[in-house]
Amino acid sequence: MRRDTIFYKLFKQFPSLLFELVDEPPAEAENYQFESVEVKETAFRIDGVFLPPANAVSKTVFFAEVQFQKDEDLYHRFFSELFLFLYRNSIRYDDWFGVIIFASRSLEPSNSTIHRALLESGQIKRVYLDELGDLREQPLGLGLMLLTNVTSETEAVEGARFLLEQAQQQSEQAIIDLITTIIVYKFSTLSREEIAEMLGLNLEEPRAILEAKEEGREEGKVEGERTIILRLLNRRVGNISDTLLFQIQGLSLEQLEVLGDALLDFSTLADLERWLQGEVRG
Repeated sequence: MRRDTIFYKLFKQFPSLLFELVDEPPAEAENYQFESVEVKETAFRIDGVFLPPANAVSKTVFFAEVQFQKDEDLYHRFFSELFLFLYRNSIRYDDWFGVIIFASRSLEPSNSTIHRALLESGQIKRVYLDELGDLREQPLGLGLMLLTNVTSETEAVEGARFLLEQAQQQSEQAIIDLITTIIVYKFSTLSREEIAEMLGLNLEEPRAILEAKEEGREEGKVEGERTIILRLLNRRVGNISDTLLFQIQGLSLEQLEVLGDALLDFSTLADLERWLQGEVRG
């Protein structure tokens, strides 16, 4: 399951959820907009940027990074992107704050000495999902974040049922859909009926499951999947040439999903080229 994708979808629908992780959220937290921002004249694309509303008293921009794998260059990349963004937009914002979300503390870069002043400055909040406690004791949105990090199938189902009950009581259909999407990714071999029965959903109202199972099969959703893949590739291997971009544009949803998993092992453009060549031969 590509959990960072789930987080970006979650933040896109509910930008204010990020501020549940921040000790002192801005007064206009409910009005922030979550965006993916490309910094011109570089290969950088920042996937998680929370922009303040135009009428905000304090124009603080928030940066979010979701990390579910070990990346020794994480801090180098994160701070480079962050400060380049601020340089390009120096007159638009008054302040900044960064939130880095790790699945566990073990995924932090081994050596953070070079960035210690920034990490300890009070402008960075590091969050470790496995240290936040039981998802049943958290606000609904934060509980959904924790559900992505549950590895036990039994605990995942129990947690999903609990969150579904809370979401239904609050009439949060978008949260219900995201919960279902997470479970579909975790149990990809099960049928719609089996997942519905597992979660106690009414098959007469299967919209959430159908959307999760068929996600990306409509043209717009395929483009959404491809956009996320391209963002992640830009971060892993740099600028994508027009030739490679053309090949990626021709991939099916299933191929994009496979590429989404494979790219986690890429370190150069040559890795991407070899993968695409293998798809063509296949």
